[in-house]
Amino acid sequence: MQKRMNISSGAKWEDIVGYSRAVRVGSTVEVAGTTAVDEQGNVVGLNDAYEQTRFILAKIEKALTAAGASLKDIVRTRMFVTDISKWEEIGRAHGEVFRTIKPAASMIEVKGLISPELLVEIEVTAILSE
Repeated sequence: MQKRMNISSGAKWEDIVGYSRAVRVGSTVEVAGTTAVDEQGNVVGLNDAYEQTRFILAKIEKALTAAGASLKDIVRTRMFVTDISKWEEIGRAHGEVFRTIKPAASMIEVKGLISPELLVEIEVTAILSE
């Protein structure tokens, strides 16, 4: 059986809701839906989908590093957005990070996220190369 590693960001919501920022089993790392909320609970990039996306991807990179992975190990991104008309801003930030990595990607418009200030939520799957 492969060992499971739970990675915590320390957010109070992890214990309340019962989730981990990321989970690694074997060579696979799943990073939970991640939003532009900093360690003090403040939303970063108010009304700016590009800045929120950049912050989220940096936050995801931290979780991957804690799991022994990196952005280059990402094979799939899932972007949940509250306003699909902002797709170019979100896509530009995604492209700046993944231009050469080119994971499979989805961008899905949703009715809302946990706070109306949040415009983007991203989750990823990474598989470490053997």
